[in-house]
Amino acid sequence: MIHLVRPVGVDDPERPSGGNVYDRRIASALGAVEHTSVATVPSGELALVDGLLASPALVPESARVRFVVLVHTPRWTWWEGPVLEAAAGVVTTSRWTRDRLVERYGLGRVFVAEPGVDPAPVAPGSPSGGALLSVGAVTPLKGYDVLAAALRRIVGLEWSCRGVGSTAIEPEFAAALPPTVRLTGALTRAELDATYAEADLLVLASRAETYGMVVTEALARGVPVVASDVGGVREALGDGGVLVPPGDADALADALRTWLTSAAHRESLRAAARARRAELTGWDRTADLVRAALEAVG
Repeated sequence: MIHLVRPVGVDDPERPSGGNVYDRRIASALGAVEHTSVATVPSGELALVDGLLASPALVPESARVRFVVLVHTPRWTWWEGPVLEAAAGVVTTSRWTRDRLVERYGLGRVFVAEPGVDPAPVAPGSPSGGALLSVGAVTPLKGYDVLAAALRRIVGLEWSCRGVGSTAIEPEFAAALPPTVRLTGALTRAELDATYAEADLLVLASRAETYGMVVTEALARGVPVVASDVGGVREALGDGGVLVPPGDADALADALRTWLTSAAHRESLRAAARARRAELTGWDRTADLVRAALEAVG
């Protein structure tokens, strides 16, 4: 039996996140018994604990429950190292995260289980390439201010930009963004699928990402990506798009200008995105990797 300790709000439609999707898909694939606290996991059992619920209290719990920490995003707190050392193992969602944790804490038994992606029809794309899309919570971490600044630099070109993600996490930041990014708030899965199908280019201006599930969601539809070169984004992107320095509105604007003004460039990136699409793996592969990690430490 597999026990999964995950956040209370994993199914909150107003605050969707890649981590929540990951937890839900793993729980379903592994038939896990779900908990919101390690305290309810029976003594002697093995539990997979979402790193968002990690705290110093996990260290003494290691005498009662064997646990594996699922690290979506490193915390870099004073207690993270001792908690991960007390764990029977660690699962990360990218090689980048694994390497950072091993480098900082000298850990052994760190496994990688990259997020999967569901297959989807190829988006047709428009001749002009002007339908730009950004997906992620509307926060500074996701770089919506950088995106808005880049868009101001290409106002003479034909484009529209839709921003899909919760505006409730940092509402003042969201309210202060200019209307160049048309914010939709969080969408249902069906609505988001339809939005991807209408997109020409995914733009991800994040200041930090451990993987970037929205990147592979776009690529699964053959939609190219322009993204910040942060964290594990390179792993998700492969050769399916263009990377720019994080926080650099000028570089992002240059990449968008090239996309919008060069039909040859658009066709090249669309071909690259379709090639990357063929390399992506599904959630069954992710579940197999997590299961193998649990078996290795169990």
